[in-house]
Amino acid sequence: MRLDINLATHPYEDPHSFWLRWGGALVALVILTLVLVYSALAGWYTAASDRALIRVRRQQISDREREQQNAQAMLNRPENRVVRDRSQFLNDAFERKAFSWTKVFEDLEQVMPARLHVVSIHPQMSPDHPLMLDVVVAGESQERALELMRNMENSRHFRQTQVLGVVNAATAVPGDNVRFDISSLYVPETETKRSSR
Repeated sequence: MRLDINLATHPYEDPHSFWLRWGGALVALVILTLVLVYSALAGWYTAASDRALIRVRRQQISDREREQQNAQAMLNRPENRVVRDRSQFLNDAFERKAFSWTKVFEDLEQVMPARLHVVSIHPQMSPDHPLMLDVVVAGESQERALELMRNMENSRHFRQTQVLGVVNAATAVPGDNVRFDISSLYVPETETKRSSR
């Protein structure tokens, strides 16, 4: 028996190897698609729970703001103004009383270089309650004041230190050739411990 096969017009095909190669790729693509669909659904579910949590937190914030407005309105009534003013006065007095001159001088002593001394200190409370110190120091040279600035910047009790003014003048006190006006935020020990936690 004779078979006439023209391989030029009908090439030989092996369907088994074709399905083995492309079928494996198709199965991998289906698995990848399922994984992506699962991750998209899980992300959507997580985002839905996050959106619900955000709604709850916004509702709590609006409730607190409403309570604050109601309390403020109650304090602003004419019959309650005396209590409000007294409360504010006492709170300010407690804050001023909590200021420790001894602790400030101890912390300044830690950073003060030799042959430089404090002439005056003026504490100022700002509305957001950081304590600003205006310090006037005197000494024999500008290098000592620059050393004080570096020491204050490296200290954990002084922040945002800056020189407000320099006066070169001879005074009655020997060695006080230069006076410096320095401004710095003062952070007491209790606040530095709280912020380091």
